[in-house]
Amino acid sequence: MTNTTQLKLFATQAHSCSYLPNQEATTVFIDPNTEIDINTYTGLSHLGFRRSGKHVYKPHCNDCRACVSVRIPVTNHNPTRHQKRCIKYNNDLEIGATNAPNIEEHYALYERYITLKHSDGDMNPPSRKQYEDFLSNPLGCTQYFEFRKKGQLIACSVSDKLTHGLSAIYTYYCPSENKRSLGKLAILHQIQASREQGLEYLYLGYWIKDCQKMSYKTEYRPLEMLIDQQWVTVK
Repeated sequence: MTNTTQLKLFATQAHSCSYLPNQEATTVFIDPNTEIDINTYTGLSHLGFRRSGKHVYKPHCNDCRACVSVRIPVTNHNPTRHQKRCIKYNNDLEIGATNAPNIEEHYALYERYITLKHSDGDMNPPSRKQYEDFLSNPLGCTQYFEFRKKGQLIACSVSDKLTHGLSAIYTYYCPSENKRSLGKLAILHQIQASREQGLEYLYLGYWIKDCQKMSYKTEYRPLEMLIDQQWVTVK
């Protein structure tokens, strides 16, 4: 395991924030040439870092601390009535996991998702290279949870397996299946998968209080937030 205090960090130039209007953002990331093993990656996740492709990064803005790392302690998670209803509604789906997905099949779903759900975002227009760079498996710890309806792929949640938890990287799904609440189902399944694999946490990335797109993350309780480098439980 690499000592996290000895890792070389780089910082981006200030740029427009993707989540808050009239805000500038700066990101620090681990030197891409550094070989990171799973133990180091786990330690960095505990400190609030995330992975995107080969980059392990963390927001580091001068005048803003709005991005808060959040995770679910899966053993203590109690699903709400709505979450139980979501699970029951989707009982007809086949759910499996793979570390080697059919890229053609997955990219077609990802492309449709980005085009129809996030046409105003910085990931549009999608491309095959963008998909592979973003959701590749450079550390060999990535799981692709596939949700199928009569054999057809309608959703996928991509997670990294850490030594003590899963880190939810991204979820994409068929926009025409909106009644199924597939984004919610993906999180609920990753909570279950974490338990089944004997893990303690599901990391959900960053939550921003004033960003409506991230409000769903506080629907899962109990929730832990990284405040001043301490994980604090929100019940």
